[in-house]
Amino acid sequence: MIKAGTRVEVLRAKNESSSALVRRFTRRSKDLGLVREMRNRRYWKRNTSKNIEHKRALVSKTRRDAYNELVKLGKIDPAARRGSRGRRR
Repeated sequence: MIKAGTRVEVLRAKNESSSALVRRFTRRSKDLGLVREMRNRRYWKRNTSKNIEHKRALVSKTRRDAYNELVKLGKIDPAARRGSRGRRR
């Protein structure tokens, strides 16, 4: 993680154009990972509590167990599963 005090300093060369200076600044900030870090910080997302994560895990486990039980009983053919999220093709 990048510290809050990270600075990117670029000095203009003797015969360097301003566009070349901006390109050099952009390249240096990308190399330091500043662009990626700022994009990640753009939208703040609240951390989920352990209780909510645990409840979600239990729900998915029960659904998975119910599906596996139906496969064992022969009511569902696992080879005939559709694409992601039940989209029809």
